[in-house]
Amino acid sequence: MFKVLYGLLWLMTWLPLRLLYIISDISYPIIYYIVRYRRNVVKTNLAKSFPEKSEKERRNIERRFYHYFCDIFVETMYEMHMSKNEILRRFNLGNYEPIVEQVRNGKSVMLMTAHYCNWEWASAVSLILPTDNKMHNIYKKLRNKKFDTLMLELRSKFTGKNTEKKDLLRTMVNMKNEGKVAVFGMIADQSPTGKSAHYWTTFLNQDTPVLLGTEQLAKKFNYPVFYIHINRIKRGYYKCEFHAISLEPTLTAGHEITDAYMQILEKEIESAPEFWLWSHKRWKHSHN
Repeated sequence: MFKVLYGLLWLMTWLPLRLLYIISDISYPIIYYIVRYRRNVVKTNLAKSFPEKSEKERRNIERRFYHYFCDIFVETMYEMHMSKNEILRRFNLGNYEPIVEQVRNGKSVMLMTAHYCNWEWASAVSLILPTDNKMHNIYKKLRNKKFDTLMLELRSKFTGKNTEKKDLLRTMVNMKNEGKVAVFGMIADQSPTGKSAHYWTTFLNQDTPVLLGTEQLAKKFNYPVFYIHINRIKRGYYKCEFHAISLEPTLTAGHEITDAYMQILEKEIESAPEFWLWSHKRWKHSHN
């Protein structure tokens, strides 16, 4: 069954993106009104995050989110056949020079992002790095092995590498010992497991457990930390801005890097909430 689905997706993604958006437009009412994919999760997340908004305002955000959710699916699949020139044209990397400067000076970089706008296309960062340096996409293995293989293939398309979360520390230690430099891409807005929810903060009006891995690793190795803001210009076109969170992590106070990340992300979501992944069960743990 997966081979059939993969074959259909592979054929579909040869279509021009403008035609794939027609498929997205058709899929939206099916996903939203008929399948009702995680509608209760999205509705609850929005109600708790924006209590000051009316039900009508939140419903508008909800609909825009599901429409964009369909867009990001076809955009992700379209990446199968995108050339390097096309993704750099559609995914403008903006002020990437500080990242390259750090790498050329022999410093690895921790690059923090979130499930906001098209985070999958952010693997294009590999294309602006010096030849000997790689973008390591940090990921957690998916339960479906075949789908996991598909996503790994997409994420390494533009010369990047995939590093499983559980192997990250060992990989970083080995690379440092070998004098190798890289950029480590961290999607840091996921919910920690119950046992690892050691730090809580207020995020979108809610008590929220936060992953501390990026900050801990940045301090351990003293690697500069940047946030990549992805702004959707129009359908199929994005522009990035790289913001330095800390250039000297060992000099920062406890949770300073994590708090800065969460504050930047919160402002980003508030400015255009439809582009965040509201279907994720972000607040599944309670703070006792």
